[in-house]
Amino acid sequence: MRWSEIYLKTLRDKPAGAETPGHILLWRGGYISPVNSGIFTYNTFFVRSIQKFSNLVREELEKEQAHEILMPMVQPKNLWLETGRWDQFQELLMKMKNHSGQEFCLGPTHEEVVTSFVRSGVNSFRDMPFNIYQIQTKYRDEIRPRFGLLRAREFIMKDAYSFDPNEAGALKSYKKMFRAYSAIFQCLGVKFVVVQADTGVIGGKKSEEFHILADIGEDVLLVSENFAANREICPSLPSLSNPSENSKEEKEVEEISTPEVKTIEALARFLKCEQKELVKILFITFADKHSDEKSQAAVLCKGDDEINLLKAQKILNSQDVPALSSPEDIQKITGASPGSCGPVGLKIPVYVDHKLKNRKNFVTGANKNGVHLKNVNFKDFKVKDYGDFCYAKAGDPNPKNEKQTLKEYRGIEVGHLFYLSDAYSKQMNLKYLDEKGQSLFVEMGCYGLGITRTLQAIVEQSHDKDGIIWPPSVAPFSLHICLIDPDSAAVKKFLDQLTGELDNLGLDYFIDDRKERPGVKFKDADLLGLPLRLNMGERDLKDSQVEIIIRKTGTREKIKLTEVTSKISTLLKELEKYTDRV
Repeated sequence: MRWSEIYLKTLRDKPAGAETPGHILLWRGGYISPVNSGIFTYNTFFVRSIQKFSNLVREELEKEQAHEILMPMVQPKNLWLETGRWDQFQELLMKMKNHSGQEFCLGPTHEEVVTSFVRSGVNSFRDMPFNIYQIQTKYRDEIRPRFGLLRAREFIMKDAYSFDPNEAGALKSYKKMFRAYSAIFQCLGVKFVVVQADTGVIGGKKSEEFHILADIGEDVLLVSENFAANREICPSLPSLSNPSENSKEEKEVEEISTPEVKTIEALARFLKCEQKELVKILFITFADKHSDEKSQAAVLCKGDDEINLLKAQKILNSQDVPALSSPEDIQKITGASPGSCGPVGLKIPVYVDHKLKNRKNFVTGANKNGVHLKNVNFKDFKVKDYGDFCYAKAGDPNPKNEKQTLKEYRGIEVGHLFYLSDAYSKQMNLKYLDEKGQSLFVEMGCYGLGITRTLQAIVEQSHDKDGIIWPPSVAPFSLHICLIDPDSAAVKKFLDQLTGELDNLGLDYFIDDRKERPGVKFKDADLLGLPLRLNMGERDLKDSQVEIIIRKTGTREKIKLTEVTSKISTLLKELEKYTDRV
């Protein structure tokens, strides 16, 4: 392919509205162009990367006996009503009506459609197991799309669904997909990590996420040897409490004046101590699963910890994720403003994070403005229960081995595995007859992988100040040929010879044949980020040589004309080395 034959425009400066390095570089390189907020046109180069990555995904899934189908993007309301998600997805659904008044949505995911598809044909245990997948456009009506393809409204995704007669078979299918995903990300040549995750709105019994590591990643991941989890669900161990607390004598409660002290930071300064030595109280509002009425609860935790509302939801048996109570609600509960509140005398349930279980003689608010209590102990108020309420953080013990500590990474979620069990088959009446003639619900798995999202995530990790650094597996082309003298007869002659040899080897290449200055071509080549670049000019050809540059390292080498093809092949093989997860 030649530059003169395609539409490709690069930009010198950062486009207005581009936020992350990957978003900026894909836009500057002409790979993507915004049509509207969160909606993009993909140019020729990016389409080639999508095709390469999609084919890599297909190859690994087929190895694990997953087979491709294609489902509609437009989905009828009645299927979503069966699962109750027509209202649950709320703003994310782009809803519409046809000329007959029937309601539809643009598919943000395909659990309903795929379950409907197979339930008309699955009758017996002999019809399973099987795994089907598609690579399809999705649409989620994000309120605030941002970061380019990382939080787009319209995107391309691979979603797969496994169907098994029992849990053992479903977990076997899950392991096969885990194996396929691991192989896919190893082929990409980028650093990635697999973590335990929350099942979220998809539901199910088990969930793991694949993340590409990047500084701009929205997810905080906690990793140690033989353990990795998303911060949202990572256990925070109680062993962090100080054993010396057990030997302390409990003292009597005393009031202390704390004027203008309204935060834990201010209290630490006032008492000249560290925040971790203090105890803070948080008030949360939640709806009990057995009642529609809102309830209030208080949670005590270490002064340097942050409450995890997902954990609180499980402990409090809340219908939805709880919310921090408003200042107005806190005033009604305690009689004081936030910052002067504490557990003593409260009439609502008080929970305690289990890292505080041995704490004695601590300081809390007195439920009077500008006043705190010191020497508070658990005998001074009623504790409803202890539990793991807080986020784990770097330096905390590994939940599987307390002698090891957790390290913190930032990641971009690009793949997600779910063991759904019978969550959807029950809702949509997907049944089969087992060997004994019993009617049972089908066990399902769901496996998503963002195609366009992953490609930008790769760029977020793999770039430098000059542009993108594509791994060969998904680069639009393996080789960028810069013609320094495009009208030279010698250059044209060698180019014809070289491209013939490259074609015979099945290697793909892009030729910059523009009548531009070499410096312009070199800057564009670095921006576009193809793995190898060949500078071909009349001067070097007179010396029977050309210059080859490795984009990842910047290494330059003059090579003989007779060795060009073999050198390109060798370098590409070296650059295609696999990586393993962190």
